[in-house]
Amino acid sequence: MESHIASAARAVRHVFIRDLVLPASIGIYPHEHAARQRVRINVDLAVDDDWLRAASRPRVGREELSRVVDYEAVANAIRSVVAAGHILLVETLAERVAEACLADARVLSTRVRIEKLDVFADAASVGVEIERRRSDLSTRAVPSQPEQQFGPGS
Repeated sequence: MESHIASAARAVRHVFIRDLVLPASIGIYPHEHAARQRVRINVDLAVDDDWLRAASRPRVGREELSRVVDYEAVANAIRSVVAAGHILLVETLAERVAEACLADARVLSTRVRIEKLDVFADAASVGVEIERRRSDLSTRAVPSQPEQQFGPGS
């Protein structure tokens, strides 16, 4: 995962979740339909840092959850996507997680990595990583998942 997403020059904050391991019903093979398997999910969010855009501002932003993207709400949205039912492809899971992350208007882009942990005995994981930008969504269809605004009370 890229570690240089945050940028004062672009007024972008980096919010991330690392190594979220969840049981998922995922895969194309019959045995994958019969039992859940572990997936590891990592997300990086480039978030609009409105505090940096203010012309006159204190040295430290207001300590209010409503002004930031709540990573607990992001984790809960990811859990909901995974729990929603069987998914055939890790690519589809990554797309659905990205859509859930981009549901918050403050998220400018997201990088999502999905890893299946128990596929090969001689490999730590297999998976996919995608990056999606809010600007890429202008003409795309509305996702089947309900939109969720990340923040207090989510």
